[in-house]
Amino acid sequence: MNHIAILGPGLLGGSLALAVRARAPQCRISLWARREAAVEEVRAAGICDRASTDLAQVVQGAEMIVLCVPIGAMPGLAQQLVPLVGPTVLVTDVGSVKAPVVDALAPLFPRFVGSHPMAGSEQAGLAAARADLFEGTVALVTPHPGLAPDAVEQTAALWRLVGCDVRTLSPAEHDAAIGLVSHLPHLVAAALVDVICAQNPQALDLCGNGLRDTTRIASGPPEMWTEIVATNHAVLGNQLNAIIARLQELSRDIAGGDDSKLKEFLTNAKVQRDRLIKPKI
Repeated sequence: MNHIAILGPGLLGGSLALAVRARAPQCRISLWARREAAVEEVRAAGICDRASTDLAQVVQGAEMIVLCVPIGAMPGLAQQLVPLVGPTVLVTDVGSVKAPVVDALAPLFPRFVGSHPMAGSEQAGLAAARADLFEGTVALVTPHPGLAPDAVEQTAALWRLVGCDVRTLSPAEHDAAIGLVSHLPHLVAAALVDVICAQNPQALDLCGNGLRDTTRIASGPPEMWTEIVATNHAVLGNQLNAIIARLQELSRDIAGGDDSKLKEFLTNAKVQRDRLIKPKI
């Protein structure tokens, strides 16, 4: 890869630029931002070779284009890209929901490959970007039928370059799985904060690391998460109903004094939780 264009200088876009620069210093990096102030921030950070609000200037000569903008902004930005991108250019994205993105963008670009690096934090913006953000994380590549295998491999190679373990799922499989392990946990964490504050907001002053760890993701950008949840609403509706039903069952067991069921519930949860790979700090 000789030239990559990254559209969007936020946490993921900025971190991708830093990671590519660190691991492939020969690669030219161009970065697009919607606002001139953001372009100036990028230039001051020195994370790319070219930064501009001029989309045509940024993507000129790029072999790969990565959309690192909010999901809702992708279709409009993609329409602007269409006359600027030749048929051999690979286009991918980092969106947290895949089926709607693939449905909207695949018809526009012969070599569009959906992807989603499972990296990030409750922080946002270029100031939070780091070169090691992707190391030890999973990147999901979500090809659609008829896509050339070399386009899929080229996308996977990008994420492997920056330190990801790459897995392949269909867009629908992605949305169902990531709904469970990312979108649903965010809603549960937010709901827990909401319940605590509704019943006893002063209790937050008494909390330890357990609550901080459990609710950390609730500090994520509300606008971004509103968009993610709304876009994946069909999947999340069923998943929310499932967790509500499980909590109702648990409430009945506790009220009925069934300590054996409670212990079984907590034991199973511990066993499954302990299987998780230790997160990268």
